[in-house]
Amino acid sequence: MANRLGLEPSPYLLQHANNPVDWYPWGEEAFTCAREQDRPIFLSVGYSTCHWCHVMEHESFEDQDIAQLLNSHFVAVKVDREERPDLDRVYMAFVQATTGSGGWPMSVWLTPERQPFFGGTYFPPRSRSGRPGFFEILTEISKRWHESRDELVKSAIGMTERLRSIQGSGQQGGPGHIPDLEILTAGVREYAGTFDHHAGGFGQAPKFPRPAELFFLLCEYARVGDVEARHMVLETLRAMALGGIRDHVGGGFHRYSVDAAWRVPHFEKMLYDQAQLAIAFLETSQAASEPSFAEVALDTLAYVRRELTHPDGGFFSAEDADSVPPGLTGGSNQPKTEGAFYVWGHAEIEQLFGEGAEVIQLRYGIEVEGNALEDPHGEFTGKNILYLGHGIDDVARLSGRSTEAVVAVLDSARAKLFEARAVRQRPHLDDKVLASWNGLMIAAFARAARVRPLDDTIEALPVETATRAAQFLRERLWNSDRGILYRRFRDGRADIDGFAEDYAFVIWGLLELFQAGGDPTWLDWAKQLQQVQDRLFWDDVDGGWFTTSGADQTVLLRLKEDYDGAEPSAGSVSVLNLLTLAHLSGPDDAGQYRDRVDRTLRRLPVSPQLSRVVPMMMAAASIHESRVSQLIILGSRSAASTVALQRVFAESFMPGSVSLVVEPGVHQDAVADRMPWVAEMHQVNGQSTAYLCQDFACQAPVTDPEALRAQLGTVTAHRSSAG
Repeated sequence: MANRLGLEPSPYLLQHANNPVDWYPWGEEAFTCAREQDRPIFLSVGYSTCHWCHVMEHESFEDQDIAQLLNSHFVAVKVDREERPDLDRVYMAFVQATTGSGGWPMSVWLTPERQPFFGGTYFPPRSRSGRPGFFEILTEISKRWHESRDELVKSAIGMTERLRSIQGSGQQGGPGHIPDLEILTAGVREYAGTFDHHAGGFGQAPKFPRPAELFFLLCEYARVGDVEARHMVLETLRAMALGGIRDHVGGGFHRYSVDAAWRVPHFEKMLYDQAQLAIAFLETSQAASEPSFAEVALDTLAYVRRELTHPDGGFFSAEDADSVPPGLTGGSNQPKTEGAFYVWGHAEIEQLFGEGAEVIQLRYGIEVEGNALEDPHGEFTGKNILYLGHGIDDVARLSGRSTEAVVAVLDSARAKLFEARAVRQRPHLDDKVLASWNGLMIAAFARAARVRPLDDTIEALPVETATRAAQFLRERLWNSDRGILYRRFRDGRADIDGFAEDYAFVIWGLLELFQAGGDPTWLDWAKQLQQVQDRLFWDDVDGGWFTTSGADQTVLLRLKEDYDGAEPSAGSVSVLNLLTLAHLSGPDDAGQYRDRVDRTLRRLPVSPQLSRVVPMMMAAASIHESRVSQLIILGSRSAASTVALQRVFAESFMPGSVSLVVEPGVHQDAVADRMPWVAEMHQVNGQSTAYLCQDFACQAPVTDPEALRAQLGTVTAHRSSAG
């Protein structure tokens, strides 16, 4: 019989609905039970595509003895971290402060008043190899709760107060100054000190894609012409594009690499990674004038469109790392293994490609005994993870074939591999739609439309995909009566009041969509959401935005998070949004946006070492100090002359700059209602005309793409020399 989680919409909670553990969802029912029965709360936090969450479920939460111990002495509570990042942040801060590390599944023991006193991440079911087992930990905590409860409660209260002081507002965003520009330059040097010159990325294994770092480095390249900053981005993304962290058959990127060479991935695929990496590859294609980087981005977007898109336009959250190995029936009781959907045996390739198998084996690094050399848990013994092991010329040389013959095999290889893989059972799909991650994905599709305007090689127009997703959010996740954004939609149900990141990321997507498609209603909604975000989350005393509104009294602490991790912080994205809004409004309105930008940037840490902690905010500071341009192209959106002007701008890398195609007549009138300075613009001799402006002051209008290129060259040269 299903426990209480069977009534929850969360895919993660539903995965635990048939555990023998008497789980509660987070809520007053669980807390009342803990108080009335005088029991500590065991809080387990994870997400549905988390490999080690699956492992701990199978080992511990399906174990009858452990379940009996939990049910008899604790109140067990399950939380989906993707739905409740507010709770996850509070208790992760505790776990990191007390253990020095964090991760999922997260296991925390709380008093009935929700104050933490012990925690960790994954625990094996029984003690082994010197590591404490979950059963023994439960037994010891139960014993201490009965024998020295006052001591545990006192410790929990003290730790809560310590967290409150550590996590409170830091440097004030009132009187003061934005940190000196030397902080930005020193920040780049910090990254250079940890850059892996051999394999790209920063530090050693495991390596996570953290696009915020790349955005900062690209912004500094644009601001001061720092070619070393660009080089680090180029080499990191190139290594990722060639490595096993990329799905070379179906597109998209896996969560992280367990080795330093980006070869052996942790196979889950997260929507937020696809969105941010697509933008990073698009921006790098501009910064380095390398179209191949844009092709990787478009391939990633094609995967999202095909596999992670709701029929009505929103985007699903993730695909699991685990699946049933090929050859098994795929029933509910079949064991799943990590990466089973993605790895290949040497014999499989021989059978699939026959005489052409050697070409495939050389190209994708396939070996007889498997190629996962750094496989810490032995999951991929005898299997091959596809990566680009040799270039086409090397494949030709090593196989004794002509380049033409190699290309002929490779041209059809991906489709053949895709078709062969399609008969396998796909990994579990987490089909909830999250506002924040959808905002990131809307931004990615819209940015693709801006970087590749009316590109005939793109399967479907990215702006149309972005528009459908934005419409989905407005229809399903926007409560116009309450004037608030919901965080989650699944199975016809929208709930959980949005957090600061939901507003910030959706606003980012809408601002990109307005610039890509020109529909001013998206700008209107972005401004409306910004007003709501400021009302609910802005700290008028110290500046910056809290992550929560403070309305949910069950959340122990109201935090203001600056850390840019796998996802950027709401505060850093909000600063970027306000900078964009300042340029997509009138001069009179821009001041209100810039005031909050300045107050937030005054909170920026003054230590260059902390550039590794807040790279997206550093990127915002870099853009703030650059001369951002505004480009208005007056002409028919589909006209070849308009597209030619767009492409010139798309070839220039100018972070933070805004661009918009305005069609004369009704559309120009509508845009001018929001951006009054556009009203006086006119086409020159009836031709598509570009106005390049800075702070609402425009250069002479031009119709020739080369004339626009010359104007842009002057602006970018000035930015570098000014830096």
